[in-house]
Amino acid sequence: MYLRLEGHDFHYEAENLCRTFFPDERINLLYNDSVPDGDSYIDTVLKSDCFSVCADINGRTACEKAVITPDFDNNRNELERILIVLIYNVLSKITGYNPPWGVLTGVRPSKLMNSYIELFGEKRAKEIFTNDLLVCENKAELASCVAVRESRIMNMSRPDSFSLYISIPFCPSRCSYCSFVSHSITSNSAKKLIAPYVELLIDEIRQCAAIAKDLSLRLESIYIGGGTPGILTAEQMTRICDTVNNSFDTTTSREFTVEIGRPDTVTKEKLIALKNADVTRISINPQTLNDDVLIRIGRKHSSEETVKAFALARETGFDNINMDLIAGLDGDTKESFDNTLNGIINLSPENITVHTLSLKRSSYLATSDTGISSQADTVSKMLDNAQIKLTNNAYVPYYMYRQSHCVGNFENVGWCREGYECLYNIYMMEECHTVLACGAGAVTKLRQPGGSYIERVFNFKYPYEYIDRFQEMTLRKKRIKEFYNEYK
Repeated sequence: MYLRLEGHDFHYEAENLCRTFFPDERINLLYNDSVPDGDSYIDTVLKSDCFSVCADINGRTACEKAVITPDFDNNRNELERILIVLIYNVLSKITGYNPPWGVLTGVRPSKLMNSYIELFGEKRAKEIFTNDLLVCENKAELASCVAVRESRIMNMSRPDSFSLYISIPFCPSRCSYCSFVSHSITSNSAKKLIAPYVELLIDEIRQCAAIAKDLSLRLESIYIGGGTPGILTAEQMTRICDTVNNSFDTTTSREFTVEIGRPDTVTKEKLIALKNADVTRISINPQTLNDDVLIRIGRKHSSEETVKAFALARETGFDNINMDLIAGLDGDTKESFDNTLNGIINLSPENITVHTLSLKRSSYLATSDTGISSQADTVSKMLDNAQIKLTNNAYVPYYMYRQSHCVGNFENVGWCREGYECLYNIYMMEECHTVLACGAGAVTKLRQPGGSYIERVFNFKYPYEYIDRFQEMTLRKKRIKEFYNEYK
């Protein structure tokens, strides 16, 4: 498929919006050149007084135009908005699909909503979402609710604040939908990586703690994620948590989360180890309570094990538990997803995070009468019903983000009981302060104190790289001090 641009260079948002409709199509950019005969295309042309968009997708055609008045000449943002609205209208006509997030393609819609609320107030901000950006009212309201809650948490952050992220990139097996950097330990060679990885991770945690101390940074939250951190032994969990507690000044930390992950990795011994290490929040992630779907996606546990793991966590004294669900899994139906949601709500965890499946192979090419994949309609119903049920059961949306290639271009939303927001999720997603990150695949995000500039420092992606090139990687951490010294 070709995206042709003439008279302008607004390729970034235009290309991203095309992927909203055709997530697995290769989008080839053309500037002024002719489209090869017989190929599908979206043609975008800016002239002095007019923006026009025409498309031919597998023989289905549509065109839209907009008059450009002189006051738009120096307003690039508005010109770009006009273009992507035209593209949206054209592709909606061809496919019969109206993406619920309109022309928005960014990861953080609530962050954009917050910026509009600060400028114009909440009512006008929602009007901009629905009228100018074509976001449906339901999603605009969701973004507004999240933005208001996020703002309260973000205001707790200070210029010297930071959060700590620790990566455990190992899993019992790889789920069929997974796109994260995680290493399956189904082979002995992979299992052998865990012990040396933990030793080096402890070293890196200590190095980061020394840097934070030298810079007089204030620790706000701690998050150990994966992968599946529950793959570690109780002893390994204790060593990592004790290293954090003994190396950092945790007296200012408001939260310590460990994302245990799969229910079949939960044991009494591990839970006691985490409780003794002053972990305040854990996450047990079943994804579904449909046993047939669990088999399809490569999970080795049952829904019964999920219920038992949750009960065990409660018995151990954890009073802040998150559970992850995914809408759109292979073989799941609206009815079975509703059953999963009912089962999780009955357990009454403090947090329920509802993700949308991120697609690997699918296409919204208009090759049938319906155009858009029927899966998107099913997921839409799943999410709408989840929003109703969670709201009716005293859960509120507190953070959200979006991923590329999600079914139907939908969202991931964290829901919580009042006062149980995961602070790290908000701090990380809204980038309101620095996140120091340790472990394979981890990315340190440095935020300019008192400003908005973000700089990233990358660790090596895979565990074997992390182990083999550890000294080389830790040299990159020198950039943390350099960054802060530049803003003194």
